[in-house]
Amino acid sequence: MNPVIVLGTGLAGYSVAREFRRLDKATPLLVVSRDHAGFYSKPMLSNALASKKTAQTLVMKLADKMAAELGASVRPHTHLQHIDTAAQRITLDDGETLVYRDLVLALGADPIRLPLEGDAADAVLSVNDLDDYARFAERLDGVKRVAILGAGLIGCEFANDLLAHGITPVVIDVADRPLSRLLPEAASARLRERLEAAGVQFRFDVAAKRIERVANGLRVTLSDDDRVDAELVLSAIGLRPRTALAQAAGLAVNRGVVADRWLATSAPHVYAIGDCAEVEGHTLPYVLPLMQQGRALAATLAGTPTPVIYPAMPVTVKTPACPTVVCPPPINAVGSWDTELSDDGCTALFHGNDGSLLGFAVMGTATTQKQALAARVAGLLP
Repeated sequence: MNPVIVLGTGLAGYSVAREFRRLDKATPLLVVSRDHAGFYSKPMLSNALASKKTAQTLVMKLADKMAAELGASVRPHTHLQHIDTAAQRITLDDGETLVYRDLVLALGADPIRLPLEGDAADAVLSVNDLDDYARFAERLDGVKRVAILGAGLIGCEFANDLLAHGITPVVIDVADRPLSRLLPEAASARLRERLEAAGVQFRFDVAAKRIERVANGLRVTLSDDDRVDAELVLSAIGLRPRTALAQAAGLAVNRGVVADRWLATSAPHVYAIGDCAEVEGHTLPYVLPLMQQGRALAATLAGTPTPVIYPAMPVTVKTPACPTVVCPPPINAVGSWDTELSDDGCTALFHGNDGSLLGFAVMGTATTQKQALAARVAGLLP
């Protein structure tokens, strides 16, 4: 019997593997990873400093433990060269070929790289996996100042986390405020106010242009020709789904690997899940969507075709200086934000033109409302 092969051992890959094995004990299961294949929670990387976690202690289970629990073969440090969808087989870098019954692409995403100038452009760090975090953490000893490129979700989370390490973060963004794509202006201003009070510095309406080595570390020259000196520079601009292998195999690719509600790609017996997948036009690099995908796809692989359902899925922003939960409205939603501020909270509701609640953001004491509000928001894929 040919196996179900899962490519990737992030939360998406291991989620579908676990759910599938719960439903199907007999079908061979092979999980292939380009890294160590240990199980850890990627979202924990952006608040690991405050929780005093090292790269080693972030790993919950090693590859052999995962293999035993899943009744599967887990192959770490294994790189894929080619997917042949007609023959239903994959070719590894060493030339070995493996035939699959079904193939699950859980390939993840790569950090977006800015076109920076300067002799230290290659010194910019990013944290997208455990190895990245290990490299970042080991460079922090003695560091007093870190420049962060990007004031989105990950940039703000890392900024808050660095404060716990006694480091001053300087966050640089072309937008005019933090989390500009997720929050209305008043809520964004509240987040900025609380993070600044905690010690975060912001530079908005500018982009990093050049990074050079100087005596005390690195110098970031901005688009307005101002400069920011820091010992390290961390890029948190965003992620781009890994689509190269899928595209080379002839699969339909747009922003991500195109998949329908059954997570099926344009080739039979090939599915996409997690950060690499574009499901019915949605690319959602968050935990709750991939958990929904994992359960639905596992049922499909086990013989019960099951479409993925996206209910309202609030995202918790890990900024203890300003606890925040956001359930963003659909990208093309038509409506407006209504925001109420208090000394210790913020409630922002996005109403459609028909009065329906399409999204929300809550901060501080108002985060206790998240479940009640989520129950009122229609899902993206009901």
